[in-house]
Amino acid sequence: MARMLARVAPWLPLADPEADPEGPWSFRVLGAADTQDLWTIVNADPVANVFIAAHLEATGTAAPSSAGAEIVGMFRLGVLRAACWAGVNLVPIGVTDETGAIFGDHLGRSGRTFSSIFGPSEAVMDLWSTLEDYSGEPFDVRPAQPLLAMDTDPLITPAPDLRLTRPDELDLLLPACAAMFEEEVGYSPFIGGSEHYRRRVASLIGKGHSLVATGENGEVVFKAELGTVSSQVVQVQGVWVNPEHRGKGLSAPYMAGVVVAARSLAPTVSLYVNSYNARAIAAYRRVGFEQLDTFATILF
Repeated sequence: MARMLARVAPWLPLADPEADPEGPWSFRVLGAADTQDLWTIVNADPVANVFIAAHLEATGTAAPSSAGAEIVGMFRLGVLRAACWAGVNLVPIGVTDETGAIFGDHLGRSGRTFSSIFGPSEAVMDLWSTLEDYSGEPFDVRPAQPLLAMDTDPLITPAPDLRLTRPDELDLLLPACAAMFEEEVGYSPFIGGSEHYRRRVASLIGKGHSLVATGENGEVVFKAELGTVSSQVVQVQGVWVNPEHRGKGLSAPYMAGVVVAARSLAPTVSLYVNSYNARAIAAYRRVGFEQLDTFATILF
């Protein structure tokens, strides 16, 4: 089954832009001169905004990336009030209930394509309240995903066999990564070809951001990735336990090991999880994670 990008309608002018007595909102793609103003918004919530923080630290600029993504800014009286990463994914930055629906309408009129929206739940769902009028039907809407974080050592002893994945283990790890992806989103990451996903997994291994534990027969027992890394926060992604090893109480000790590895790169570790995954949430709490906020994800 082919996965389709959501496509929104061609740009149309905003109706009655002068209606707000505080002044009209304006929108434009951010450039290098906006970098510090964007950092101010990002730093107001470094855990929720780790995706953008990592990008800014890597590139040094809010200007469009070489991969084609842009950051759209929302301004009032010349002041940057909110923003949204606009690439394959839409990622709201500092969007509130005041700005979300207006921003969503603007994005809906801009003709952009995207495959997901993710970020703080209020921001995502407020964007979606108007953006959905221009978009195709989503594959899935997950409005309540607890955002968990911790900035201390784990409360339990880490599993001693968790380690960095070696480059020569790419072919061993790849099926486990694909199985996790398919469990999480409902379709294979290999649709349309495997090379892009293979390069993504290889890149994480090469950066030292892939963690694995293997069993007596060489099979992957547990794996996780340090998916997004800034100087302040590491966001853990791709947590997976081999189905043959589930129910043995392995998740929490392995996650404790993930926390130790992550905190060697940044002081705070975060992740977000589906609200219905009670067993995973319980394991994370055993390690020391606490809920800071709620995320939402919309998949197309």
